[in-house]
Amino acid sequence: MATQTRPRERLSVTDEQLVVGEGVHLDVRPAGFALRAASSALDALVYMAGYIGLLILTMTILSSDDLPVAIDEALLSAIAIALLVACLVVAPCVVETLTRGRSVGRFATGLRIVRDDGGASGFRQALIRALLGFIELYGSAGGIAIITGLVNSRAKRLGDILAGTTCQRERAPKLRRHLGPMPPQLIGWASIADAGRLPDRTSRRILDYLDQSAQLTPAHRDRAAGEIARETLPHVHPIPDVDADTYLRGLAVLRRDRELAALTAIARREDALAPTLNGMPHSFPDRG
Repeated sequence: MATQTRPRERLSVTDEQLVVGEGVHLDVRPAGFALRAASSALDALVYMAGYIGLLILTMTILSSDDLPVAIDEALLSAIAIALLVACLVVAPCVVETLTRGRSVGRFATGLRIVRDDGGASGFRQALIRALLGFIELYGSAGGIAIITGLVNSRAKRLGDILAGTTCQRERAPKLRRHLGPMPPQLIGWASIADAGRLPDRTSRRILDYLDQSAQLTPAHRDRAAGEIARETLPHVHPIPDVDADTYLRGLAVLRRDRELAALTAIARREDALAPTLNGMPHSFPDRG
């Protein structure tokens, strides 16, 4: 009798996940195009300012009458090119290698360059990015980087694609505002609802929506709430018969209350076990 083998499930990876060598999903917060553009512009401003400053200083020294030999134009051109390469290629490579993927612009915007598998960026990745960055950012006035970043789902530029790196956000998000009580029409549903663990991306989208819903128009609010609510359907049962906005607010409050209850129960058990765990056996001296 022939046995049927089940087809293997395809590995589903979203734009906010990295897969390490062991096949484990890591939830990350990839940097968007606007943040990457801001950090790159700030880096370019810093390195160009350094290049211009060094060039002016060098030319001032070489044009001094106190020099024993005359400096011809060919030597001046060679010095200018060497300073250009040092400031726009060598310096970014060294800074990114020593800081493990950071730079002035990425530090200001809370970003970091990492490998596609989630590991720290090293010298090889920094060198590839610096060499191609000279062409992308300065040779084409940012045109190549802009086009590549817009068509890539993770806003990668050409240097990231060839180096196998991605840019992620590291800065912790601000504290969320108070969610408030459970909506009255969902009190009964909350007592019987089975809400599993939501993906990190969906949880962040719910909280972001609740923070920004007051600034949205009714049409945009309904569309955003409906889209996020559909992401939660595989993880919540039963689904209440209310609008998407009320459902998301109730789900956020339900998860908050249940997580608080679980943490409170753990704290109580630890307090109850503390005398046993920290106490000394009978007649055993406490030596401090």
